[in-house]
Amino acid sequence: MSHVEVAVGYAASRKGVPAAATFRRWVEAALKGARRRKATEVAIRIVDVGEGQALNLQYRGRDYATNVLSFPAELPPGVDLPLIGDLVICAPVVTREAAEQGKKPAAHWAHMTIHGTLHLLGYDHIEEAEAEAMEALETRILAGLGIADPYLA
Repeated sequence: MSHVEVAVGYAASRKGVPAAATFRRWVEAALKGARRRKATEVAIRIVDVGEGQALNLQYRGRDYATNVLSFPAELPPGVDLPLIGDLVICAPVVTREAAEQGKKPAAHWAHMTIHGTLHLLGYDHIEEAEAEAMEALETRILAGLGIADPYLA
């Protein structure tokens, strides 16, 4: 795999939040699973509920904090950088969801990181066929990390 740069910034408590090296491993797994071989840069910002809610309202028109927001890089024509975009992950939401869904916190963090990274690569889940393809890819990538299918009840 080509060079991968993952910058992690913390704007929330680090308690229960995986280490930067762990996020890098998950991003690399998503890139490998999506067969991206070019050099890649991703920025991840870990936020609290207030910032997560403000960003979700500003960019998606939804007035609540969500688990992960993906902001694909919008580079001007002719600018060829390895940056694919930014992920904003709301720590309290991920922690709460893991507990509600009976999942190990690390498994849910991995899923949200991989899910967000795939969005940065252009994957989506608006249409049913796209959703099925994206979920299958996520499940395959997570299985490669020893993590169970997140879509099974």
